[in-house]
Amino acid sequence: MKEQIITGVLQQMLPHLNNEQLCKLRTTLECNLRGMEITKMDGFQEREQTDMVTVFIAAKRIEGCSEKTLTYYQKTIDTMTVTIGKPPQRITTDDIRQYLTTYQMQRKSSKVTIDNIRRILASFYSWLEDEDYIVKSPVRRIHKVKSAKVIKETYTDEALEQMRDNCSSTRDLAIIDLLASSGMRVGELVALNRDDINFNERECVVFGKGSKERLVYFDARTKIHLRNYLDSRTDDNPALFVTLRYPHNRLQIGGVEMRLRQLGRMLSIPKVHPHKFRRTLATSAIDKGMPIEQVQQLLGHQKIDTTMHYAMVKQQNVKLAHRKYIG
Repeated sequence: MKEQIITGVLQQMLPHLNNEQLCKLRTTLECNLRGMEITKMDGFQEREQTDMVTVFIAAKRIEGCSEKTLTYYQKTIDTMTVTIGKPPQRITTDDIRQYLTTYQMQRKSSKVTIDNIRRILASFYSWLEDEDYIVKSPVRRIHKVKSAKVIKETYTDEALEQMRDNCSSTRDLAIIDLLASSGMRVGELVALNRDDINFNERECVVFGKGSKERLVYFDARTKIHLRNYLDSRTDDNPALFVTLRYPHNRLQIGGVEMRLRQLGRMLSIPKVHPHKFRRTLATSAIDKGMPIEQVQQLLGHQKIDTTMHYAMVKQQNVKLAHRKYIG
């Protein structure tokens, strides 16, 4: 109870005192309250943790975060506060360190997962600090979790041709070609409508993360296979890709993933999934000399660092470049 009072006083004085004065005030309060017994009076109410989280989520929504991201934020913060058993303003750095350690041990989580949780909690507590709900974020002293950099696989030219040659429908062939030549996300692909496709310019408008609109492009082969697929359809669904069976509803992300997994198992191609097409396109573009800024624009990345994670330059090209420029 004493700590709550001290924290409350410091929060109210935060706009009026500097760090040195705040430290002096804390020492003075602790000295004067030492040995005293304080009980909570009727009518005294501290701000509910649910209110803080709700207002934080509302703030992130205004910033343009997707509902999927907001749900992940809320679940992560709620799990942390329930597990620790304290309201957010009373949680300490040690509490969070212990929580992350226990979480990793119990769930066998990867370092990437733990750092994602740390990043979300850091965002939440930075917001609480900016809004003067707390004096200082307890996550400040918890640094980024270092994880090993793994070079993720891309499709070989042979694997792509194998998948094309073994498609059982014009729809699946069009999907593979569009993913391979445009580099769009699978979520962007299933959201497309027929009218979104500009066949003359071989381009279409997609809505990426944060509802950001961008142009993506496809090659001549994709144009032919998309036309063949659309000409073969008898339904009136405006969606670009629909299920093969009646009533031909819009194809969902899970449907694309399942079909690609089946194709991969049939051809013994490891780890076949939609995102691998995107990484393959980025790597191929970099290897062929496309400037990284243009690859960033093509993929719709806000930060160029994200693009660099996707594009893994082939070692043979590094060797050739060394001989060309260095000798």
